[in-house]
Amino acid sequence: MFATFFKELRDAKIPVTLKEYLTLLEALAADAAGRRVEDFYYLSRTALVKDERHLDRFDRVFGHVFKGLDLMSEAETAEIPEEWLRAVSSLYLSDEEKAAIKALGDWDKIMETLRKRLAEQNERHQGGNKWIGTGGTSPFGAYGYNPAGIRIGQHESRHRRAIKVWDKREFKDLADDLELGVRNIKVALRRLRRFAREGAAEELDLDQTIRNTAGKGYLDLALRPERRNAVKVLMFFDVGGSMDWHIRTAEELFSAARSEFKHLEYYYFHNCLYESVWRDNARRWSETTPTWQVLNTYPADYKIIFVGDASMSPYEITHVGGAVEHMNEESGATWLQRVSGIYHRAVWLNPVPETHWGYTPSIGLVRRLMDGRMFPMTLTGLDAAMRELMR
Repeated sequence: MFATFFKELRDAKIPVTLKEYLTLLEALAADAAGRRVEDFYYLSRTALVKDERHLDRFDRVFGHVFKGLDLMSEAETAEIPEEWLRAVSSLYLSDEEKAAIKALGDWDKIMETLRKRLAEQNERHQGGNKWIGTGGTSPFGAYGYNPAGIRIGQHESRHRRAIKVWDKREFKDLADDLELGVRNIKVALRRLRRFAREGAAEELDLDQTIRNTAGKGYLDLALRPERRNAVKVLMFFDVGGSMDWHIRTAEELFSAARSEFKHLEYYYFHNCLYESVWRDNARRWSETTPTWQVLNTYPADYKIIFVGDASMSPYEITHVGGAVEHMNEESGATWLQRVSGIYHRAVWLNPVPETHWGYTPSIGLVRRLMDGRMFPMTLTGLDAAMRELMR
């Protein structure tokens, strides 16, 4: 079984080596995982996975190879789960029968009817065309069919006709395109590094100390400045409006950047860059900083990172007075061009999936103003953005 596990991991394009596989077997021989499948999972993941991007693929292979490993002894007494029985009772209608089922009505009528059903219903229902249940033609429930309804308690979509899903929905990330997380962002940001020795000489230079001592015949300590990441980063974060959908992603990026870059400055803006930015969102109307002052404060060797969905009215970019919250005296495009003219290393990180960019004209405008240097907020997108900044 372990040989099969190793082969399946290789087939899934996870770079597992024979040495790592033998290390896992040695750990098992030493009883490092005990007798619990969960302990074996973490042991094998630690021994075999070297890159966070492969964790999702590893989980799928592990689940496939060792499926049910700790449940086999219970097979004879296990009961069939109720959710399996409900799924089996799923109603399959002919095309003629489906065409005969009429939608209950518009959004308001469906929601009002649902409220009434919740107030009236006091037991579980199977089949039927009225109550909240399973395997029927009612607009409310699971594993049935209705042209327009509210899905409640179903594992996944089947007909793609629900106008509302009344469940907590859990999504699993895909390898190389996962939702970021602070740890994964840190790994991507580490490409943006240029080490230099700056400041006071406080670190022991062992090689030079040996040379000095050998040449002089007595101990002669040599000190040097500590080696630090000398990259300087200036970040602009879009806040409010449509960016409310991406708050967590932006917060994770901000947290990772603060821990990775010694020289980091940041400001906030809304939708597009204009004549002023701010450091505190609670005081953004009373304590703003002129954008010209920011551009004159930080020299051209800073790397610029914009973070925003670039989703707005095109007028907010192209026209004087087009800003959604105030009368801007110069267009957003003018300010973006100024930034690009001063800082030769600038990128825009967009949390909107790249496949959706073509549906929003303003994203295309910002992308052109950034000379194509817009990248999606995925691991591969961050990696490409950091490479661009280090060119």
